[in-house]
Amino acid sequence: MRTVRLAPSILTADFGRLADEARAAEAGGADLLHLDVMDGHFVPVITFGPAVVEALRRAVSLPFDVHLMVAEPERRLDAYAEAAATVNVHVEATAHVHRALDLIRRGGAEAGVCLNPGTPLAAIEESLPEADQVTVMTVNPGWGGQRLIPSQLDKAARLRETIDARGYGARIQIDGGVTVANAARCAAAGADALVCGGSVYNERAGVAENLAALRAALDG
Repeated sequence: MRTVRLAPSILTADFGRLADEARAAEAGGADLLHLDVMDGHFVPVITFGPAVVEALRRAVSLPFDVHLMVAEPERRLDAYAEAAATVNVHVEATAHVHRALDLIRRGGAEAGVCLNPGTPLAAIEESLPEADQVTVMTVNPGWGGQRLIPSQLDKAARLRETIDARGYGARIQIDGGVTVANAARCAAAGADALVCGGSVYNERAGVAENLAALRAALDG
């Protein structure tokens, strides 16, 4: 049975206490820490850059899943690959996906490719054998706290079928709107990892309690 990893996203954390928020995720049993790097071009929002990633690297030992929501990501990969376990680029952001995946691996990280909700699976068909991870965006990227787009779970399920049928090794990550109410459906669609922002960092409960609730939903 597939073990689904939980990757809290600090996009919805308190940016004034990022190190503490990252430590809370680690103490609460998170498997990964998801870091959303936004440049104000590929998406309208600007978040943070390599200096913040390096500071968080010193604060926690969790593997980092770096999500580059930036234009021309291949120009910035060196700044993140050393600190990250996985670096993810958007197929929509570069004309050279294969080159970007290769550069990530040369930098020492695993290579991931991301698909926006409006992008078909065919866009990564030729790159899929080279990917360590595919992130299916279940919201339009740029902001936390959005609701999951249900049709994207069908996309994830079709991707799972393709990966399994062809014997590829890529993991599937679902990113956007993951909650206790839909976590099991995300897992059933074939996810290996779930990015959890507002369902982990919120005022309703602490980080550890929220992570435990997500685990319970997955264990069903």
